[in-house]
Amino acid sequence: MKKILYLDCASGISGDMFAAALLDLKLCDGRQVLDELRALNVDGFELEVSPTRSYGLAALNFDVKLEEHHHHHEHGHEEDSGHHHHHHEHRHLADIFAIFDRSGMSSGARELAKRIFTIVAEAEGKAHGLPVEQVHFHEVGAVDSIVDIAAAAILMDKIAPDAVVIREISEGSGFVHCQHGELPVPVPAVVNIAAAHALPLRFTDAKGEMVTPTGAAIAAAIRTADRLPERYTVAAVGLGAGKRDFGRPNILRAMLLQVEEAEVPAEGNGIWVLESNLDDCTGEALGLTMERLFAAGARDVHFLPCFMKKNRPAQLLRVICDEALIGRLESVIFETTTTIGIRRSRWERTVMARESVTVESGYGPVAVKRCRHGELVRCYPEFESVRAVAEASGVPYQTVFDAARCEAEKRER
Repeated sequence: MKKILYLDCASGISGDMFAAALLDLKLCDGRQVLDELRALNVDGFELEVSPTRSYGLAALNFDVKLEEHHHHHEHGHEEDSGHHHHHHEHRHLADIFAIFDRSGMSSGARELAKRIFTIVAEAEGKAHGLPVEQVHFHEVGAVDSIVDIAAAAILMDKIAPDAVVIREISEGSGFVHCQHGELPVPVPAVVNIAAAHALPLRFTDAKGEMVTPTGAAIAAAIRTADRLPERYTVAAVGLGAGKRDFGRPNILRAMLLQVEEAEVPAEGNGIWVLESNLDDCTGEALGLTMERLFAAGARDVHFLPCFMKKNRPAQLLRVICDEALIGRLESVIFETTTTIGIRRSRWERTVMARESVTVESGYGPVAVKRCRHGELVRCYPEFESVRAVAEASGVPYQTVFDAARCEAEKRER
């Protein structure tokens, strides 16, 4: 069975709503998550997680309470970027990355948190005509967003869904007040994130900001598909409460769905391929690149030997991924290699229908992937499952593999 995280964004999305919804799923130790957040190298905040109601619906409230010399803004769900607040101490992206690097977060959570913050910084930079490294986050917005984004990354790392489905995100209308005066909804950073990452927005008549830059960045960083499978079972439901009153329930609903592997949604039958030629990158750097790309969600990564200009021996890096992950994976490539350009193209593909079954090998139960195309059926015992049975029984790996495949193929006769 595969796990799909489905986000129902009928009331938009913000960082605190997302953290609350995932905590409310109760799929991991919430106290441990809060302890990790309190251990961040950030001063000036306290965390409060409490049950609440939004127009009669029970939900969870995730609140980053700032010290008295800080103040909350008046628009949207949360504090987001420094461009909406009064003057305070500034933090740049490198400063925020250093906070994550010094934390006790897992490597996967750290990379996701950096990715989310990078998306926000890129959007703010475009809105204000600044390069990413010059974008600054005022003290208030930085503290709030650091905690919200760290919470989102830690929870995603612990829940580890196989796919994240967001069909559409509702947004409000009108204007919000900020440091620079009245801004139209959606605010520029949200528009830039939606444009860069193909987020599907649906405008409503609700007055005010339903989507914050942090919420949009989280959605952009984790979304892998825009449709639900035809069949699924609901394993858990979590509701995260927003802070504003729109005259109706203001909640983000997260559902963990269980589906057969063949039902996991993808972006149609197409797949995206990213390529770059590398003639001045060390083997160590290439190894790190592959590791980081797989951790960021790439479907496959490989290197091919090639020759470049002036007969230079080089490596062709090729990454296969879903469309929603292009931005995240390109950032990894730029950060870990010497490349100055990446090619990308969409490839059509034909994929055999797949399902997971368990067979009795005679030495123990083994998971087998069954693939079908028309009348053609192939059965592939899963490596980790075969290895576990072989080690537990003391029987050679190949013996267990052959027995499991033979048993799976018998079922097809």
